[in-house]
Parts: sequence; C-alpha cells; structure tokens
Amino acid sequence: MGWAGRLFDARETFVRILLLDLSGVGYLVLGTPPGHPPTVPQWILAVAAFTVALAAHRRPLANLAGQTALLAIAIAVLDDTTINQVGAGWALVELTMWAGRPRVIWLAAVALAAVTLLDSIGTTLRHFTTGVLGLAVQVGLPLLLGMVVRTTREVGRQAAQRAVEEQRRRESENRAARADERSAIARELHDVVAHHVASMVLRVGVTRHVITDLDPRVSEVFDDVHSTGTAALADLRRLVAVLRDPDAVRGDAALTAIEPSALPAALGAAVDRARQAGVTVEADIDPAVGALDAVRGLAVLRLTQEALTNVVKHAGTRALARLSVSVRDGSVHWEVTDDGRGATPTPVPPGGGHGVIGMRERVEVLGGRLEVGPTGTGWHVATVLPAAGTPMPAVPSPSRRAETVDGSPTPERA
Repeated sequence: MGWAGRLFDARETFVRILLLDLSGVGYLVLGTPPGHPPTVPQWILAVAAFTVALAAHRRPLANLAGQTALLAIAIAVLDDTTINQVGAGWALVELTMWAGRPRVIWLAAVALAAVTLLDSIGTTLRHFTTGVLGLAVQVGLPLLLGMVVRTTREVGRQAAQRAVEEQRRRESENRAARADERSAIARELHDVVAHHVASMVLRVGVTRHVITDLDPRVSEVFDDVHSTGTAALADLRRLVAVLRDPDAVRGDAALTAIEPSALPAALGAAVDRARQAGVTVEADIDPAVGALDAVRGLAVLRLTQEALTNVVKHAGTRALARLSVSVRDGSVHWEVTDDGRGATPTPVPPGGGHGVIGMRERVEVLGGRLEVGPTGTGWHVATVLPAAGTPMPAVPSPSRRAETVDGSPTPERA
C-alpha cells in the first residue's frame, strides 16, 4: 500500500484532518482575493471548524453535524464560506467512508444539501438553479469520493477473504494428499519391511528350537534378537495403523504410539538392554510417567533408547550412565548423563534411532529444546517436554565443556 492508500486508512483520520486544517489556514493567509483579507467572524468560524474537525476526527457523524451547523451560521453572516463548505464536504467524505449503515450517509447528505440551499432561498430563479447545480460539488463530489474509497476497501476485504479461503482449500487438499501418501507408505512398509522382519524372527525362533546344545551366552543373544524382532513387528503394526489414520497423528509429532501404562516397563527394558551391553545404568524414573499422553510417552522412550545407545557406542563398558525422568507441573524433565570413562565401545543394544539430529527434531516438534554437550569427562543430554499449551521451560545445560587427557575438546557424538 502506497502513501496515498495509507492516507485513507481508518487509522490515519487525524493526519487527514490535520492536513485539511493546515490547508484551510493556508487559504485564509494566502488564498483570499486581493484587497479582501479574512474578517474576524471568518477567522472565528474557521477556527471553530478546525477545532471541531480535530476533536471529532474519530466520530464522523458528530463531525458532520458540527460542520453543517457552522456552515449554516457562515451562510448567514459571511460573504466567503469556502472554509466551512470544505469542512462540511470533507466531513461527508469521512462519514461516507466509515459509516456502518448506508441510510445514515444518505440522511446526512440530504441535511447538508438542505443547509447549502439556504443561501439560494428567496433569491432569483437563476440564482436558485445555480445553487442546486452547485450541490454536485458541495454534496455529490464528497459522496462520490467517499463511495470510491468505501468500495475499494470492501473489494480489498473480499479479496483478502477469498485468499484466506483459497489457502484453507489448499491446506485441505494437502492434508488429503498427505493422507493418501500415508496410506501408500503404510501398504509399502507392511509389504516390504514387515515380511522380512517376520521372516527373521521366525528363523531365529526355529534356530533356538533346532539347536539344543547352544552355549548359554549364544542362547541369550538369540533370545534378545527374537524379542527385539517381535517388538519391531509390534511397532510396525502401530506405524501402519497410524499412517492409515492421519487424525491419529498430532501435527506429525509421532508416527507410532505407546500405551501410557506401559511406558515405565518400556523404559526399564531399555535400561536392561544397556546393562546387558555392559554399561552400568542408574535409573530414576518417576512413576507419574505412566500417566503421560501417548505422543510424549513415545518421545521419552525413543530419546532414552537413543541416548543409552550413544552411551554404549561412545563411552564403553566401564561407563556409568544416569537416567532421570520426572514429571513436574505437567512437564516431562528428561536427562541422561555419563562419565565417559569407558575404554572400548561395546556392541550397540537395539532401540536406537537417527542420532542427535533425530532426537532434536522429535523434541522440537513437541515444543521442547534438546540440550546436548560434554560435561565433566562424559556427556549430557537433557530436555523438557512441556504440557500442551504451556510455554517452553528452560532446560539445564552442561556444567562445562569436557576435555580429553591431552586437553583437546571432546568430539561431538553422533
């Protein structure tokens, strides 16, 4: 919108009236005919018109009533009524632009026309006819200008409304297209991945029963692979179900769900797997996590699995990891730290995801912020998942950057 468009905005009424008053002062000082300076009554009525216009700049009907009354007085006592005519005409423009009911506009226009004709009553027919024709300038032109601005504003409003409706239509079409895509992904995922996972689980199960004299350690590995594959199949089934039902996805925050009551046991299983890999894990899990919603519950589980996987990968078997999950005022406070004292990394337990990047994306979708970095000789990962509709709480950050034995910074974990 250019400066001319902004000048006719409802918020700029005072600016318009001020410019009009300044132009009136300029006319009185410089625009009167030579040898006919403005008289005292003319100045009085002009100042009154300026004052009424400024005082009632946000009340167009009151402004028009005041300007019309001053015009009637000017017609009776002045020879030059230009200032009051312009003031009344512009007041009609303002009323035409912003009046809520068209009937008010036409009644005000008739009243102004009647006052304007006062100067022609009782004169010759020619003078009266000239006065009637002058209404085209005194009343018709302000009405025309006000109607143009009013219509332009209405057209702009309708165009903006159509744009909003078009945007909503496109979003609806996009949601429908995403729903169709989810259904296609669900079918492909089930056909391609689930079949192979089921086949692997079946073969591991057959192997456990066919080979009876297995070393207990090997049997334990087979059992773990079998249970992991079974859990993966369950996750795939939930994934397929959610992909086929887009309404079950909360803003794409998660693609699977977990029963809230099962979350403490699932977190315990993730801790046990890390311990089986050789890492010492101290877990402090608030029982209140069993009442979390499914989306945040799944996020806590996936974050825990990924963080413990990273401990095993980067800290090794001699590391001491601490897991803390608590619920305070509806927000989930989650943290995993380790002392980084492991020597050789051990085989990675199942359950990991896409590293820190995937963890950060999952947390940010839920309104949190992931803090990752070295602390002491180890590593620190923490976040706060706020309750729905609450501002994001602050997340504790690592106490200081860690350094290796030779004094160089600890490398970023994947």
